[in-house]
Amino acid sequence: MQEAEKPNPRDSAPSSLGSLAMLWRFAVRYPGRIAAAGAALMVSSAATLAIPSGFRLVIDRGFMGGGDISRWFQYLLLIVLILAMATAARFYFVSWLGERVVADIRSATQANLLRLEPRFFEENRPSEIASRMTADTAIIDQIVGSTVSVALRNLVTGTGGLIYLFALAPKLAALLVLGIPLILLVMISLGRRVRKLSRASQDCLAAVGSATAEVLGAMKIVQAFGQEAREAARFDTTVEAGFAMARRRILLRAAMTAVVIALVFGSITAVMWQGALDVAAGRLSGGSIAAFVLTGGLVAGAFGALSETWGDLLRGAGAASRLHELMTAKPEIVAPAHATPLPRLPQGAHLEFDQVHFSYPTRPDDAALHGVSIDIRPGETVAIVGPSGAGKSTLIQLALRFYDPLAGTIRLNGVPLPEADPGAVRDMMAMVPQDSVIFAASARDNLRFGRWDAGDEQIWEAARAANAETFLRALPEGLDTFLGEGGARLSGGQRQRLSIARALLRNAPILLLDEATSALDAESERLVQDALARLMKGRTTIVIAHRLATVRAADRIIVLDGGRVVEQGDHSALMAQKGLYARLARLQFQDAPAA
Repeated sequence: MQEAEKPNPRDSAPSSLGSLAMLWRFAVRYPGRIAAAGAALMVSSAATLAIPSGFRLVIDRGFMGGGDISRWFQYLLLIVLILAMATAARFYFVSWLGERVVADIRSATQANLLRLEPRFFEENRPSEIASRMTADTAIIDQIVGSTVSVALRNLVTGTGGLIYLFALAPKLAALLVLGIPLILLVMISLGRRVRKLSRASQDCLAAVGSATAEVLGAMKIVQAFGQEAREAARFDTTVEAGFAMARRRILLRAAMTAVVIALVFGSITAVMWQGALDVAAGRLSGGSIAAFVLTGGLVAGAFGALSETWGDLLRGAGAASRLHELMTAKPEIVAPAHATPLPRLPQGAHLEFDQVHFSYPTRPDDAALHGVSIDIRPGETVAIVGPSGAGKSTLIQLALRFYDPLAGTIRLNGVPLPEADPGAVRDMMAMVPQDSVIFAASARDNLRFGRWDAGDEQIWEAARAANAETFLRALPEGLDTFLGEGGARLSGGQRQRLSIARALLRNAPILLLDEATSALDAESERLVQDALARLMKGRTTIVIAHRLATVRAADRIIVLDGGRVVEQGDHSALMAQKGLYARLARLQFQDAPAA
C-alpha cells in the first residue's frame, strides 16, 4: 500500500511564540546557569531602578535638605558598581546558555536526521537542511544568548519602574499606564504579520545557502559548459527574492517600532507636562519629579525596546519551528518492538526477493520493480545486469532496507526484513556504491568507516587487497593525510579503490558491488578483480554491472529489463539463449578496443 506523503518542513508555519518552548526544554537542562542568570538579571534591573531613587535623595536630602551631599553620591556610585557587576554576570551566564542550547539543538537535529530514510532527503534538499543547521541556529543563538535576556530585563525594569512610579506619584503614573493597552494592541497586531514575513525571510535565506552549495559543488560542470553567467543570474534572482522579503519585514518592523515609540514617549511627554504643573503648585518635590522623569525614561526605554525584541522573538520562533520539524521528523524505517534476530550461516548469507513490487516515493507512477523474485543462495555470486533504469541498483537499496517494497517480501536468512532491526540487517552487508563517497577526513578515518575498531595492520591488509596500498603510502602523511572534501586530493580511480578497501575491511557476509570497478583503469581493474575473486569466497556477493566483461565469472547472471527479470543463468547459457544479454554482450564486445 502506498504510504501517505510526508509533509515538507517548509510547508508549515509557526503558530505563535509557542515554538520557542523548544528552546526552554533544552535550557532547563542547566538549572544552575538559569538561576544564576535570573539572579543577575534581577539585581541589574533593581540597580537600574535604584539610580532614579539615588538622584531623588541627592536632590531632596543633599541640595534641598542641606545634608552631606557626598554621602548620597557615594550611594549612587555603589549602585553603579553593583549594576556593572550584575550586568557582566548576566551577560556571561546568558551567553553561555545561548551557546550551549544551540550546540545541543544542532546535535539533536543531526542525530534525528541520521535516523531518517533516503526518502526524506529526496523530498527535502540536503543543502537547504544544512542551511537551516547554520542560519537558523545562528538566530536561535542570538535569541537565547541576547534577545530573551534583553526582553526579560526590559520587562522586569519596565514593570518595576511602573510600581515605583505609582509610589512616587499615583496620579501621574495612572495617566501613563492608560497608554500601555494601546501599545500592546499595536505590538500584537503588527507582530503577527512580522512573524509570517520572518518565516518567509528565513526560507529565502535557506534557498540562498542551498543555491550556493549546489553551484560550488558542481563548479567544474558549470565552467565546462560556460554557464557562469546564467548561474550568476539565477543566484542573483534568489538573492533579490530574499532581499525583497527582508525589506518587507524590516519595513514592517520599522513601522511597528515607530508607532510604539511615538505612543510611549508621547504618553510620557503628556504626563511630564502634568508633573511640571504639580511641582509648580507644590504638590510634588523637585527630587520626586526628577526621579519620576528618570524612571519614566527607563520605563519608556524598556517598553520601546520590547517592540524591537518582540520582532526578534517572532523571528526566533520561525527558526525554532523549522529546526523543530527536522528534530521531530519520524523515520519510516524503524526497528520493530521485538525484532527477530538474524541467524548466522557458515558461509555468506541467504537473500531472497519474493514477488517484489516497488516505486520510488518521488516517482509513484513509475514502477522500478514489477514482481521480481530472486533467490540468492549462501556463498553465491550473482550478477545483476540490464539497461540503464532496469532496476538493478534498486535491488541493493531494498536489500539494505533504505526503502520497503510496496508488495512482496525480502528475506535475509529466512527473516523478513520488516521483522528485523534495520541496523542488524546492514551490519551483515558491505557496499561499494557506483559513486564513491569519500569524507572530508583522513585516509585512516575513511577506511575505518567500514569498521571503526580496525587497527593499522587490518587497514593495510584491506588496502593491499583493493590495490590501494601504493598510493596510500605515497600520501604526504600516509593514513593521516587529510583527503579534502569529497576526496578532492585523490583521482577517481583512487577514490573507488579506497571505497572498495573500506567495504572489504567491514568483512560482512554479504558484499554489494554497484559498478565497483567502473572508475578503474585496465591494470587496476584486473588487480582489484583478482582481489575480489579471492574475497568473494565464503561470502554472498551481488554485483551490479553495465560492463558485462566483469561478470562473466559470476555463478549466476540475472538480467533485468523494465523492472522485470527477463533472463537468468551463467554467461554461456545466456549467450546461447540469444536474448537481451547476448545482444548487450555482442554490442559491448564488438565495441571493445583490440588488445
